[in-house]
Amino acid sequence: MPKDGNFDRSVFVNCPLDEDYDRVLRAILFCLVRLGLKPRIAIERSDAGETRISKILDLIQSSRYSVHDLCRCQARQKGEYYRLNMPFELGLDFGCRRYGTGMLKEKVILVLEEERYRYQAAISDLAGSDIEAHHGDYQIAVRKVRNWLAGMPGFESVGGARVLADYEEFQQWHIQRQRNRGFSDDDIRDYSTMELLRSMNDWS
Repeated sequence: MPKDGNFDRSVFVNCPLDEDYDRVLRAILFCLVRLGLKPRIAIERSDAGETRISKILDLIQSSRYSVHDLCRCQARQKGEYYRLNMPFELGLDFGCRRYGTGMLKEKVILVLEEERYRYQAAISDLAGSDIEAHHGDYQIAVRKVRNWLAGMPGFESVGGARVLADYEEFQQWHIQRQRNRGFSDDDIRDYSTMELLRSMNDWS
């Protein structure tokens, strides 16, 4: 069963953490915060005594919603391995919903990819599932997440254009606030994802 009282507003985010994906990840996190959710991501806590898989299982079990992006399942150059962490965590989430009890059976999952049907070559068992493609574009990713949530009760009826405009406003606010605090532009560019997430919550 969920381990804390934030289950109904928590969303597990299972996405790449590499530099190339960073712009998409930050926009998705903002969209989730903007629409009243609490993103949960594996890097949110650091404890050398806690195994990564235990942390991920706790986050999955504590979140009604999940966003899984499988866009790193395909190797991009010769000798590179497939990135299997994301599909593995998606499988854990499906299993949690299928075999869990109580509120866990109400979990809602969004699966993203860069190209809509590419995942079928790696995970054919997902054939027939609704997979949304963002083509590596953070604006499209925001619209896909917004549209997914808009179809459910309890979320503000706000258009994708409004969310994106708010994201631009947030970025300007965040940069100015950090400069006022003595951060250099290099400091701001190097700002960690979790620090940025806290700033998003401050803005909202």
